[in-house]
Amino acid sequence: MRGDRGFPVRVRFSKHGKVRFISHRDVARAFERAFRVEQLPLAFTEGFSPRPKVSFGLALSVGHESDAEYLDVELTDAVDTDSLSERLTPALPEGMSATGAARLIERAPALQESITEVQYRVTTVDGRGRPVPEEVLDAAASSALASDALNVARVRKGKESVDDIRPALRSIEVGHGDESPVLELSLLTQPRGARPREVLDALESFVGVGLTEHRVTRTSQWIERAGARLEPLEADGFALVPETSAS
Repeated sequence: MRGDRGFPVRVRFSKHGKVRFISHRDVARAFERAFRVEQLPLAFTEGFSPRPKVSFGLALSVGHESDAEYLDVELTDAVDTDSLSERLTPALPEGMSATGAARLIERAPALQESITEVQYRVTTVDGRGRPVPEEVLDAAASSALASDALNVARVRKGKESVDDIRPALRSIEVGHGDESPVLELSLLTQPRGARPREVLDALESFVGVGLTEHRVTRTSQWIERAGARLEPLEADGFALVPETSAS
């Protein structure tokens, strides 16, 4: 039966391998195609060029991989969210997989406004492609976290500015990787976030050599509400209220 209020759904997906080089726009097109292939009951915008009502979370940089990306889609009829990810994955490009789905409450806050923290796994090498010793990165991470400010250069609309990314840096941990040490970054998104590349720029002054991204994976995203740290599929999930029989 058609729902009077629509059926909003949040989908989690991953992006690995060569597909990491496609743009955010191409990802959106891939999902719109998958929705059509699976004949989902999409809700559309009004106007001369109706588009499916789909909104994505924070954009992922081209070349980065991810275990946890999210989108919200508005449907006109109910679907089985438990099986939705299994339906969508075969219709997506190789390297992209839907890994979970949940029905949302009505008028759930937009993903881009809700995400408060993102985590990354970064492997890095120096300018000559050689691994930077773990103890060097560990010392640089400790120095960065102890700093009052971490200034990096940014370019906006053709103009360069210097911004302090220290408020966005929640934690840095250094671990073992297969070929080089791994940086585990936790970055806050509000009031202004930071990119992994900018964290490496800040660390360079402590390391004494240039740092190059070897591989970057966004491992998780979080929404913080009333002191609770929630995974986006949980944060605004629709909870069914069991019906009570009349006495």
